[in-house]
Amino acid sequence: MSSLRCGGLRLIEGGYFCDMSTTTLIIVIVAIVLAAAIAVVGYRVAQQKRTTRLREQYGPEYDRALDQADSQREAESELRDRSKRYEKLELRSLDSAGREDFERRWSEVQGQFVDDPSNAVRNADLLVVEVMAARGYPVEDFDQRADDLSVSHPEVTQRYREARRIAQANRDGNADTEDLRQAVTSYRSLVLALLADEGDRSSNNGTESEHDNKQMTERETKA
Repeated sequence: MSSLRCGGLRLIEGGYFCDMSTTTLIIVIVAIVLAAAIAVVGYRVAQQKRTTRLREQYGPEYDRALDQADSQREAESELRDRSKRYEKLELRSLDSAGREDFERRWSEVQGQFVDDPSNAVRNADLLVVEVMAARGYPVEDFDQRADDLSVSHPEVTQRYREARRIAQANRDGNADTEDLRQAVTSYRSLVLALLADEGDRSSNNGTESEHDNKQMTERETKA
């Protein structure tokens, strides 16, 4: 076979093929490595952004999901599934008459606390379920209720979980008055969030509960 070098090509019988130099080969390899590195960095940056968004959206619920999952990836996947499920819920607003009725009934529950805190907690737990059902949340399973709520009410949901724990302890006779007071104020935060308009949901996480705690303490003192 006869051949003749021709610049960067080698001429052979019937055609050409590239005669790649060592320098060119190194350049190609470096380019491939750099492209792969850029892709990896881009993936990690996107992943960090997703994590940041989930942390901001779910707050304490993010940490809870992380504690219960085998990995961060599994926890974040579960939280994204919550959001997808929430988007499919057919939630509805309450008319003024419905809101006023629930507000009146909540006032009765809160007033009941002074004379019968144990029963007040039981009634608060039941009333929360009624309000959720009226808003269109599925209410058959507590864990699912809490997960659905956490998408738009993460702070209140954390307190709802704690209030439910106290309510269960109360049924077993293992909750003191201070525990019951905390449960009622937490239930109130959730009731207010569920009754509020969309834009007002986040306004009932802290100050209302502190106010209620003070109110119930004053009522007990007077009693």
